[in-house]
This record gives sequence, structure tokens and C-alpha cells, in this order.
Amino acid sequence: MKKILLPLTLLLLIACSNNNSPSLDIPNNGNPIVKSNATYNVIFEENIKYAEGLSHNNVNSSDASIMPLYLDIYTPNNTIENRPLFMFIHGGGFSGGSKQSEQIINMGNYYASRGWVFVSIDYRLKNDKGTVPQEWVDYSSLTPSGDPTQFLAMYPAHRDAKAALRWIMANKEVYKVNPNHVTVGGGSAGAVTAITLGVSNLEDYTNEISIIQDPTLDSTHLDQTYEIHTIIDFWGSKVAVDVLDIIYNHQRFTTNNPPLLIAHGTEDTTVLFSNAIDLKTIYDEHQIPLAYYPLEGKGHGPWGATVNGKRLEELAFDFIVEQQDLMVE
Repeated sequence: MKKILLPLTLLLLIACSNNNSPSLDIPNNGNPIVKSNATYNVIFEENIKYAEGLSHNNVNSSDASIMPLYLDIYTPNNTIENRPLFMFIHGGGFSGGSKQSEQIINMGNYYASRGWVFVSIDYRLKNDKGTVPQEWVDYSSLTPSGDPTQFLAMYPAHRDAKAALRWIMANKEVYKVNPNHVTVGGGSAGAVTAITLGVSNLEDYTNEISIIQDPTLDSTHLDQTYEIHTIIDFWGSKVAVDVLDIIYNHQRFTTNNPPLLIAHGTEDTTVLFSNAIDLKTIYDEHQIPLAYYPLEGKGHGPWGATVNGKRLEELAFDFIVEQQDLMVE
């Protein structure tokens, strides 16, 4: 389903100007041009199936059903052939959440109206009981007290997010995405996943299970590759990267990791602020570009927070533009 949304700021621009000249096409090998203000109508496509995944009645049980996985796409209504990509992953503790939360819808319109292709994804959650490697099941009994099914939910969530990004790469010409300008981001559990996508290898969270164990892997565009160029972390952590190290002895933090923006409430009691400090320390040690915003006095999920008068989406805009050498008009 497609809808065209007209940003309020664009309505104001139209009222003040009669300039209706179309945007010029730009070769896909140059740096994309984005707008500093909302400029374009936004085309919204919802519930596009990007892959399938198994949903078991119990952990890895043989009685499983095939579950479709969906994403939403926000695109600028222009003729430009060269667009940066921002894929965003919702939070919810791997137990809940939605690709159509109010905050994500606002972000989708913010970025698409300025020239990005913005994609918001759903993925399998705890109650969906997606397929997990046996070594994860074995390790789950050793995790600290809590809900082991929440720990196990991380694996299919990451597998699905990687599948979504591969789907986008398979369809990059349709949506005029420049694969050299890719950002992934998320809030809370979504940020956990975004961080892992940015620093892990392509095969991580994919090849630990086989197509025989999970035939739906065949729907996930395994032939596609991608490269992530910036990561946006809203109150997340590196817990899923640590799991790769703990279970497989795969340390993925290197000097080649993408630049990272961290925004995290200093009074967060859900994902402790110490997680932001840990990530900052690693990035500083590896001398990787980092934007670090401790949100003083804020708890978990402070979407309305500002830093020096700028909202989070504006801070992320500036960071992506700088790190990816985007041109701004």
C-alpha cells in the first residue's frame, strides 16, 4: 500500500514559493545530496515482505510454522537516482515493539522528506520462538537469572534484521539506494541489533544454522552483501556482539568498524548508562569516529531529548552527513 504524505514544513514552503522545478538525476557513484529542511513529499509503503522465518511452538521444536516478515519504506517523492539509506530497528526488549511506533514514523518522515530512503522493520520476537543454534540453547542456562527466552530471542531478531538489509540491497535499484551510504540505527533492543549489524561479519547470525534446520533461510537473499557506513545507537548496548565472543570466540570490534553515534540517558535503569561508557571506551581505544551524547538526568527511551537545542534526529542527521560526506542543500 502506498501513501503520499505531505510534511507540514513542505506545505509552508509551497505557500512561500512557486518553484516547482523537479530534482535533477544524479549518477549513483557520487555522494548523495540531502536537504537541510523537509522538502519532498513522502511515499509510504507498508508491510512489504522481506523474508520468512520459522516460529516454533517450543524452542527448536519440530512443530513450527512459517512466519512472514515485513518492513515499511519511506521514500522521497523525487526523481533522484542517488539516495542514502537509513534502516531503523524498533526496541521492546526483543519481546514487543513495532515498526510503526509514533517515534519511528516521525523519523521516517523526517529523513525521507530530506532525501533518504528510510526503512523500518519488524522481526521475530520472544513469543515467536524463532530457530536458534543449539550452542545458544546450551548457553542460555548459564545466563544470569531472568528470562532465558529473551536471551534466545536475540538470535532470530539479528538474523531477520540482516535479512532485511539484504532484501534492501537486492532491491536497491528499485528504491534508488546508493549502497555506499548505508546507516543502521535503533532504539534499545533495536540499537543492540544495529550495533551488531554494524560491527559483525556478514555471515554472523546467519550461518550458525543451516537451511536444513531452517528452510526459510532460503528466502533471505543470502547471495546479497552490504556494507554499513554509520551506526545510530539510541540507548543500546553491545550485548549481542559480546555473545559472539563468548560462544564462538569471535571478537568483532576492530579499527574498521563504522562510525557510531551514542545517545543514552544517564539515569537509564533498563539499559544501564554504563553500556554507553563501555562502547565509548572501545571506540576511543580503536580510534573510530564517535559522537557521544550522555543525556543528563534522562531515563530509558527519551525520544524528546535535546542537546544544545537539537533533537536526536537532528544530531543523527549531522553525524551521518559528516561521516558519509553527504552534500546538503
